[in-house]
Amino acid sequence: MADPRTLSWTAPALDDLDDIAAWIARDSPAAAAELVRRVLERLELLRARPRMGRHVPEAPGSRYRELVVPPCRIMYRREGAALVIVHVVRGERRPLLGRLR
Repeated sequence: MADPRTLSWTAPALDDLDDIAAWIARDSPAAAAELVRRVLERLELLRARPRMGRHVPEAPGSRYRELVVPPCRIMYRREGAALVIVHVVRGERRPLLGRLR
């Protein structure tokens, strides 16, 4: 049975994913849609296993974790039983560490 944890997105994180998908859609709308589908599917697994992501290497000792869904890194934190997606960045880019505070 799925865990009832809530999952929410910050507005900047939603914008991040939207921007990445829009960039990909310039060449292939189908690939962009597939990326978004894979991200959302992986986040459903996260609800049941909130510690499945690794710690963000650029923020050692922080409470932030990340899931990698190529080409994206999805950064999140736990707030009680809730999970909050705070940043999505392409894998070849450095995360905006200001979002991880």
